[in-house]
Amino acid sequence: MAGGLGPLLRGCGRRLGGVAFRQQKWKSSVSPQAKMPPCDFVPEKYKSYPYERMRKIREKNISPSLRTYYKKPLLLHQGHMQWLFDYEGRRYLDLFAGIVTVSVGHCHPKVTMATQKQLARLWHTTNIYMHPAIQEYAEKLTSLFPDPLKVVYLTNCGSEANDLAMFMARLYTRNFDIISFRGAYHGGSPYTLGLTSIGLYKHGVANGFGCSTTMLPDVFRGIWGGSHCRDSPVQTVRKCSCSEGVCHANNQYIEQFKDTLNTCVPKTIAGFIAEPIQVQTGFGRTGSHFWGFQTHDVVPDIVTLAKGIGNGFPMAAVVTTKEIASSLAQNLHFNTFGGSPLACVVGAAVLDAIEEDGLQKNSEDVGTYMLLELAKLRDKFEIVGDVRGKGLMIGVEMVTDKDSRHPLPAEEIDQIWEDCKDMGVLIGRGGLYSQTFRIKPPMCITKKDVDFAVEVFHTALQRHMERAAAK
Repeated sequence: MAGGLGPLLRGCGRRLGGVAFRQQKWKSSVSPQAKMPPCDFVPEKYKSYPYERMRKIREKNISPSLRTYYKKPLLLHQGHMQWLFDYEGRRYLDLFAGIVTVSVGHCHPKVTMATQKQLARLWHTTNIYMHPAIQEYAEKLTSLFPDPLKVVYLTNCGSEANDLAMFMARLYTRNFDIISFRGAYHGGSPYTLGLTSIGLYKHGVANGFGCSTTMLPDVFRGIWGGSHCRDSPVQTVRKCSCSEGVCHANNQYIEQFKDTLNTCVPKTIAGFIAEPIQVQTGFGRTGSHFWGFQTHDVVPDIVTLAKGIGNGFPMAAVVTTKEIASSLAQNLHFNTFGGSPLACVVGAAVLDAIEEDGLQKNSEDVGTYMLLELAKLRDKFEIVGDVRGKGLMIGVEMVTDKDSRHPLPAEEIDQIWEDCKDMGVLIGRGGLYSQTFRIKPPMCITKKDVDFAVEVFHTALQRHMERAAAK
């Protein structure tokens, strides 16, 4: 890159009209409701406030910016591995994992036990004192990175980690401008909002000084690319001029990036930040590699980590080289809660669980199985425009029809989404128009869970098509 830091990669889906049927005929009978796989876990009895009181408290005392999913928001009470239980004891298969955060399973026994032991020993000291956990965790975490990425700075959330990575890049290079991809999400803090390129997160106040965007290589919705261009078990159905193993779209998107360098930024920049796949990719979730950047055969200068790092515990990290890390030591920089004894023990237990439970391999095997099963639904339903992903990181983009690729109207997607929830499957949403179902479950799910989830999704799609045909 032009005199800058090079790629900043972080271990963190996409995008009116009526329905096109293409001669598909839909029977008026929906298949019986899918049978949920058994679970031996019995949740505790719910003992807190009644549901309606909870809703009133939320409306009165919790910021309205913290929105909830579904027409009737779920009141969740307890979790166990890939399962969530509501206040009435209903069980749900969690395919969104707390927005891709619960990596090894809700209340994983090993992580829970390690946390409980540390809670009885020492919670917090700040970094002005040494404690065993931070050294032990730093060694364990950085051992998973290639040289020279061997220095870690622990923070509390992903926005904070990306904020710090921006700051370090600018300090080290003595340059200011940073480039990100359009459609990227890198945080909601005033600093990182400049890198986030989704209009819904912009609040009409000054942000983004020194931040520019470049075209996202999107082989489904973008200008170039198609059915030969993905590093994934499932390719997009859109045709392209590329041949297997030879992607011409790659060079065209690189030319667009060069155009950004020539027109939007100075000759030298601080860095380029990119998600290896445009959502959260670290900690074995993609299956083939532990870190998303490893699939691209590059070693970045800085890597930021959050989401699955703590299995839901608030923690994050910035991993970089000793030389770059030293740039932050020229003056005082401090983090009160980052790297606490409790956080470090949790982080280490998560890494142990990933290894001992074989969750990276499970992500590859179960994720590939799910992608292939969902691709069958794409081939059957005209409104399923694209199935993409790798491992247990999957997006399903909904469209009015595959030719136009217009996003399926929100009210129609909402109905499918609500039906899935009512049948016991929780999935996320993403994209510029909230038109992509995000499937990122705890990495402990099984193929039987996938069979259930795919059958539920199939039923929800059938119901949608019957509603559309009846209009």
